Amino acid sequence: MSKFEIPRASDRHKLHILVDGRVRSREVRVDLFDLSETGCKIRGRYGFVNERETLTLKIDGIKTPLGTVVWVEDEFAGVSFNGRLHPAVLDHISNDPNLKKFP
Repeated sequence: MSKFEIPRASDRHKLHILVDGRVRSREVRVDLFDLSETGCKIRGRYGFVNERETLTLKIDGIKTPLGTVVWVEDEFAGVSFNGRLHPAVLDHISNDPNLKKFP
């Protein structure tokens, strides 16, 4: 499935945050982009994840719902959460001035 064919279930918040995650029972550090209630876009090392794998992410101590990788393109991947990130948590992450965000 192409990343352009996936319908958006909620609005995306443009971010660039370095976060911790877990894929295949191993820890990873990834850049997180375009966070929404239902998923996100991440970037890691080439080959760090495959389609249909599950992962968890922790953003400033907050765990996201378990996610499934729905597309991979080079070092980027799209993640669909198996649940929803609460809107208040999404707003907190998006607007927290103390959270280190990259340009």
